Amino acid sequence: MLEKEIFTINSSEDFNRLALKVFHFQYENVSVYRNFCDYLKTDISKVKNIEDIPFLPIQFFKNQKIIAKNLTEQIIFTSSGTTASISSTHFVASIKVYEKSFYKAFKNYYGNPEEYTILALLPSYLEREGSSLIYMVEHLIKKSNNPNSGFYLYETEKLIEKLIFLEKNNQKTILIGVSYALLDLIEKRKFQLKNTIVMETGGMKGRRKEMIKQELHEILKKGFGVSKIHSEYGMTELLSQAYSMGDGIFTCPPWMKILTRDPEDALSYNYGKTGGINVIDLANLYSCAFIATQDLGKTHKNNTFEIMGRFDSSDIRGCNLMVL
Repeated sequence: MLEKEIFTINSSEDFNRLALKVFHFQYENVSVYRNFCDYLKTDISKVKNIEDIPFLPIQFFKNQKIIAKNLTEQIIFTSSGTTASISSTHFVASIKVYEKSFYKAFKNYYGNPEEYTILALLPSYLEREGSSLIYMVEHLIKKSNNPNSGFYLYETEKLIEKLIFLEKNNQKTILIGVSYALLDLIEKRKFQLKNTIVMETGGMKGRRKEMIKQELHEILKKGFGVSKIHSEYGMTELLSQAYSMGDGIFTCPPWMKILTRDPEDALSYNYGKTGGINVIDLANLYSCAFIATQDLGKTHKNNTFEIMGRFDSSDIRGCNLMVL
């Protein structure tokens, strides 16, 4: 029943009501989360608003199996990471929920995948197994039902030729790429794209020096000849994505919400100021929907937000983790 309700949210009231239902479900069924709440001495009867819900630190995904009781994972997603860091592991009990989440979100923002040629420049993700981003993009490419859609690893010249071909044929295109690979591409060729959406994700992955997102977007806009750079914000530990249509301002699908916590007090919230990002992802029904990330950001009106960077003590990894 909860699975169906998640994707029919139409208002903030719907979201808040359902978030509380998911909280109670996970407290009863996800032992890691229940133990965490009990450690905080959470009085369940006093959890009346989403701000009352405890947010599980994302580091728990590095060393705990977080999954509802009596369920078995259908797929396991793992994070990228440096050789010195421990990867996060997300045990996904229902791959159908993930597929519904990313497909419905994509349609909300961009329409049907069939309207586009989808090109993916995601080398650091293709080089390993267990990437939730690759799983999503692979399925969107299949949904596009377009012979020109596909992945590019280090086939830079072929990708350049494909982009030129698609532009000449006025084909609506989405190029989604990890940031450093997009920079590599425009160093080899400058474009004037009129029919292509350029979407960055994934940061530099240790391949290039990190930079402020605004600086990155200015370089990409000039290199691709576009007025806006789109972005995708997601991570291994989530089953939903937020998107930015430009200017680094993200919006969430109806079943996802961002709160910012006070950097000095993890149990207090702020608004319009830089704080630690807490994510409510109701698609994470069978693991944990309430996650305190290591990202820093600001929330704005109309449920929009921006990513400012990361806490200094955390490792650099994940999607769209730009450092100030």
